[in-house]
Amino acid sequence: MLLIDEARIFVRSGKGGDGCVSLRREKFIPKGGPDGGDGGRGGSVILFADPHLDTLMPLRYAPHYFAEHGQQGAGSSRHGRDGSDRRVAVPVGTQIRDEESGEVLADLDAAGDEVVVAQGGRGGFGNEHFKSATNQTPREATPGEPVIERTLQLELKLIADVGLVGLPNAGKSTLLTSISKARPKVANYPFTTLVPQPGIAELPGDRRLVVADIPGLIEGAADGAGLGHDFLKHIERTRVIIHLVDLVPMDETDPVHNYEVIRKELHAFSGDLADKPEVVVFNKIDLVPEESRDGLVRRTAHAIGLEVEQVVVASGATGLNVRDILEQAWTLVEEDRDAPTGWSG
Repeated sequence: MLLIDEARIFVRSGKGGDGCVSLRREKFIPKGGPDGGDGGRGGSVILFADPHLDTLMPLRYAPHYFAEHGQQGAGSSRHGRDGSDRRVAVPVGTQIRDEESGEVLADLDAAGDEVVVAQGGRGGFGNEHFKSATNQTPREATPGEPVIERTLQLELKLIADVGLVGLPNAGKSTLLTSISKARPKVANYPFTTLVPQPGIAELPGDRRLVVADIPGLIEGAADGAGLGHDFLKHIERTRVIIHLVDLVPMDETDPVHNYEVIRKELHAFSGDLADKPEVVVFNKIDLVPEESRDGLVRRTAHAIGLEVEQVVVASGATGLNVRDILEQAWTLVEEDRDAPTGWSG
C-alpha cells in the first residue's frame, strides 16, 4: 500500500448574506414600517477524522473545498437561507497546519474528531434591526461577513501500535511479511522500503496488533540524512518500538554500534520517542553458525547493557521466535493502554 502522507488544500468559507432594506407597504396599513430581514449565515469548511480512510491521496487530486454562501434577507422579515457547510473527511491521525502562519490548527487523532478550518460569515442585519422611536423608517442594512480563505498543509502520521526500527537491511520488511499479510518489497540491499508499510499481526484470542515498518534509519537521520528523517514522525504515536538488530550485517559492521546508532537517532529526534517501551530483537540468527550463536548473543546483549533474557533472538526469514516478539509487544502495548497518562504520542 502506497501511503500518501501529505497534502495541500485550499478552503473557502461561505460569505454571509446581506441584510435587506425593505419598508412594509400593504393596503390599509399606512404605517407598515421597516421589515427587511437578516442575511443567512455562510457555510463553514469542517475537516473531520474518518476511520475508514488511511491515505490523503484523494485530497491531493481534489484540493479545493468551498462552502456555500448565505442568502440575502428579504422583505416581510424573511431571513436569508443559511449556506451549507462543506465537510471534508481526512484519515485519523491527520495534523492540520495553516500554510501562511505555520500554526497547527488541529491534530485529529481520534475517529470523529473535527475542526472548523474556515468559519462561515455571519449574515448582515436587515433594516428592521435599526428601527427606533427616533428612526422609524431606517433605510440601512449591513452586509454579510466576507469569506475566509486559507491554504492548509495536511500531514498524516501513521498510527500503529508498534513501529519497527533498525538500520537499513536489518530485516524489518521480512519480519512484517512473516507476521502479517503486508507485502513490502524485500531485497538484499539497503533502502528497499521507501514509504511506511503497515500490517496487522493476528494473535490467538482475537488479538490484533497494527505494526508499521519504518524506512531504514542511518546515522544523522534526525538531522535529515537518509530516508529515515521524513518517517521518524510516523512512529511518534506508536506505543511500542520493536528494534531489530542484524547480528550478521552484510557490511560487516558491529551490531552493537548499529544498535547505538538507532538509539542515538531516536533521542535526537524526540526524547518521548526514545522513552517508548522497546522490544530488542537480535535478527537473522539463522545466518549464524550454531556453534557461535550463544556466545555472539551473550556478548552483544551485554555490550548494549541488557541480559540475554531481555532480548528476543529470532529470524524473520524462518519465523523462529516471531511469536515471542509479538507476545512481548502485546504485553507492552497493553501496559501502555492501561497507563494513567494514556497515549502520549
